[in-house]
Amino acid sequence: MSTIPAKQLSEYPRYIRLFFWKQQRTYGRILDPGLLWGRSPRVFASVALLYGALDRRSSPLPPALRSLVTVRVSQINHCAFCVDINSATLAKRGVTMDKIDALGTWRESSLFSPEERLALEYAEAMTITTPGVSDDLRQRLKSQWDDDTIVELTGLIAFQNLSSKFNAALDVPSQGFCTLQPRTNSALPQDQSID
Repeated sequence: MSTIPAKQLSEYPRYIRLFFWKQQRTYGRILDPGLLWGRSPRVFASVALLYGALDRRSSPLPPALRSLVTVRVSQINHCAFCVDINSATLAKRGVTMDKIDALGTWRESSLFSPEERLALEYAEAMTITTPGVSDDLRQRLKSQWDDDTIVELTGLIAFQNLSSKFNAALDVPSQGFCTLQPRTNSALPQDQSID
């Protein structure tokens, strides 16, 4: 577990235990981050609802693209739990392990489509604060997607930064969802660093 222990399940409010019940049904166990977020019940409920809104079936972003972005952000933020669970989701969405393993060096790989490359570039620009999102990148986003889709992608990347930074800061370990763990290579674009 992380640096902060979970409470006894009976100590969480009933409505939070409903979220745990859903996690148990979906993942076969309660997720360690849920037990931590659950220490602040209102925040946990809000975070869970936001995640559900971003990962809905009717999202304008394809499921595999959403997962590629979440794994990449998780790699950059060194979140073992997030890389694990998001890689497992990515594999369930039909992406090969070779492609998942290449995410840390996606710029040098021929496995990624132009749309995926643009989304990954945007995820890195939002996650790595220097130099950030350029006007050129914003224009390329607008040439690929409509405004609503760009807002959805931006929200997803921002959410994954929240989630992965929370988990990394509290040292939440992997829970073994992805049996073929990809490297947690956080290779950064040239001339960029995390501030």
